[in-house]
Amino acid sequence: MAKYPLLIASLLCAGVANADNSKANAPVVVDSDGFKEPLSKLKFNPGLDQREFERSTLNALNVYDPLEEWNRRVYHFNYRFDQWVFLPVVNGYRYITPSFLRTGVSNFFNNVGDIPNLVNSLLQFKGQRSMETTARLLLNTTIGVAGLWDPATSMGLPRQSEDFGQTLGFYGVPGGAYFVLPILGPSNLRDTAGLVVDYTGESAINFLNVAEVSSNHPEVWALRAVDKRYQNSFRYGQLNTPFEYEKVRYVYTESRKLQVAE
Repeated sequence: MAKYPLLIASLLCAGVANADNSKANAPVVVDSDGFKEPLSKLKFNPGLDQREFERSTLNALNVYDPLEEWNRRVYHFNYRFDQWVFLPVVNGYRYITPSFLRTGVSNFFNNVGDIPNLVNSLLQFKGQRSMETTARLLLNTTIGVAGLWDPATSMGLPRQSEDFGQTLGFYGVPGGAYFVLPILGPSNLRDTAGLVVDYTGESAINFLNVAEVSSNHPEVWALRAVDKRYQNSFRYGQLNTPFEYEKVRYVYTESRKLQVAE
């Protein structure tokens, strides 16, 4: 073979050229999942416990969660309830209710919700926010006809969210263990107690007589719950990851820290 080096070299070059041409002419195969399911091609050790795997690979997302087993069950219940009940009701509400009416309902309940926003702003000594929320209440309740319209936002006074959980955090109360509430979703022990206080305070103030009317007409509470879900853009499964529980838990915990600190 050593007598024919040029012949061998030429044959090799021709083979490489043909291989290159075949590759160039080969159709481009696009990954069918569009990189939406990168974990589907990974091979896991079947003997490895799923939770052990998740904890070992997501140490950066660690949150104090001693009730994790219970919380995961509630999270799964919320996922199914949202999928089978809540979202179909919201979609039906969106389908049968004109846009301007949905906006009016949202504005009205947001106006009522500005009462605990104002109280908690005052408790946290947030002077500017308290004045802005007071101005919002006055404008939207009068010019906005009990809050059906929201002229305050158009005038540069956007809605600010303050709750008693943030107030407790302002005074140094730690969040405590992470806690998933049925239907309501992510929370912690401090914020759950804050929800109870906010509900009690709103009922006691009875702004625009909403609390009293709601006690006799539960459909008002049902409408408020549907509107709250309607305004919330979060959808279970939208993160397209097996670690959604951990990510939601982490994002909630960190966002609450920022809200308390602002």
